[in-house]
Amino acid sequence: MLTQGDCLALLMHGQLIPGPRSQGKMGHGLLRYGSYPIAAVIDREHAGQTSTDVTGIPGDVPVVATIDEAIQLGANTLIPGIAPPGGILPCSWSDELIHGLLAGCNLINGLHKPMVDDPMYASALQEDCWIWDVRVEPPGLRSGTGAAGAIEIPRVLTVGTDMAIGKMTVSLECDRAATRLGYRSEFLATGQIGICISGKGVPLDAVRVDFGPGAIEQLVMDATHNKDVLWVEGQGSVLHPASTAWLALIRGAVPTHLILCHRAGQETLARVPSVRIPPLKDVISLFETVACAGGALSRPTTVGIAV
Repeated sequence: MLTQGDCLALLMHGQLIPGPRSQGKMGHGLLRYGSYPIAAVIDREHAGQTSTDVTGIPGDVPVVATIDEAIQLGANTLIPGIAPPGGILPCSWSDELIHGLLAGCNLINGLHKPMVDDPMYASALQEDCWIWDVRVEPPGLRSGTGAAGAIEIPRVLTVGTDMAIGKMTVSLECDRAATRLGYRSEFLATGQIGICISGKGVPLDAVRVDFGPGAIEQLVMDATHNKDVLWVEGQGSVLHPASTAWLALIRGAVPTHLILCHRAGQETLARVPSVRIPPLKDVISLFETVACAGGALSRPTTVGIAV
């Protein structure tokens, strides 16, 4: 829904500092990879600094304390720059978003609860402005058939030893590197942050579980024209007790190659420390064995570890 005239403000109170426990993935992803201008980051804790001062990400976006200050710097589109567990907006942020809508801003909502039909937000929306709920199940879903396994284009899926461990980042970096080398390459977004960066994709965690593989299969099949390689953004982890999306990706994309993402020195899951991360060679074997269903399907090759 974004156009060239739009300028963003990232709402990130208390979540601007990166780290394994930070909830600021949306904001960090847009600061590093977004193609649309960012007028300001809104974070009371670091107002007066720049985004580069706090995160190290190039760009020097001003950090301000309020939405009004961001609007004064040219922002016309608000984005809660967080990806919290459960995808729920902090209650204290609602009034700020409504204030921004009343002031004539658009709103991009990457969280689970839709806002476009919520009377609280819809009533504040001004004429000619819009709300984009990114996590909406796409139309025309169907069950998976394994059709992606028949195409000859390499399909590289990022998998991980944990959630929030760099799968999107690695897919984006590999896509950019392949493009620089002259390959006809495409990044396929499967989460709300990647979709906001690339402008399209499938919000997999908004898709009913029976249709997850089919949704990813269609995403892959639609991207095959005139391409040399596809980089499929991974989600979740086979090791995480709260994660299921990784299996829909494996079944839908039928990857030819895997890249395992891991945080150096991390020995347990960040939010479930009772679960230890096995040796990486064992994690690789587990992902490959699940992908090939013990030999019933083709086995992908793990071609790298991204640390």
